[in-house]
Amino acid sequence: MTQAADSSLGMAVFTQGFALGLGLIVAIGAQNAFVLRQGLRREHVGSVVAFCAVADALLIAAGVLGMAQALGRSPGLARALAVAGAVFLAVYGWRALRRARQPQRLSVDAGGAGLARRAALAQAAAFTLLNPHVYLDTVLLVGSIGAQQPPALQGWFIAGAGGASLVWFTALGYGARWLAPWFARPRAWQLLDGLIGVTMFVLSATLVRLAISGI
Repeated sequence: MTQAADSSLGMAVFTQGFALGLGLIVAIGAQNAFVLRQGLRREHVGSVVAFCAVADALLIAAGVLGMAQALGRSPGLARALAVAGAVFLAVYGWRALRRARQPQRLSVDAGGAGLARRAALAQAAAFTLLNPHVYLDTVLLVGSIGAQQPPALQGWFIAGAGGASLVWFTALGYGARWLAPWFARPRAWQLLDGLIGVTMFVLSATLVRLAISGI
């Protein structure tokens, strides 16, 4: 395989990881609201964004590399997890499309006393690491999907999924004053959930193809 073909395949895997990571992280929740609040207050934005992005990247890398070792010893488990992941993504996509039919908004209270850097990082850690869904999403789901990739391409997948977190949190933190009014509109979240739903179904179909090709 030529270097150009390798790079093209790597970018395809990077894009898949990026789309999956973005689809899972873009949601109304406490962590996103906190990052947006810090951005509105212009308070320790860089530290909070860096912590959230690095924590996601480390969890994703641990999931992909750990799952890769486990799946390498059991091809049958790899196929089973591919099917389970496809079902999960299909359900997630269906739920996103259902949310797209129901108006919702992200409300952020930017008032109150300011936070010291240590307190801001402590809250970011709590919102990130004390949420059980983060482990289901990054370690189990993203990890099992990334582990389906050939070893030479797993780094591309990790970079894509981790890059999605970095882009999202950077946009939230540094674009807060512009994004806050947009996120307050239910129509914006309906459009976003619609896009996420379609993306999740596409990724689900990709996993089904991987599972079938491995049989």
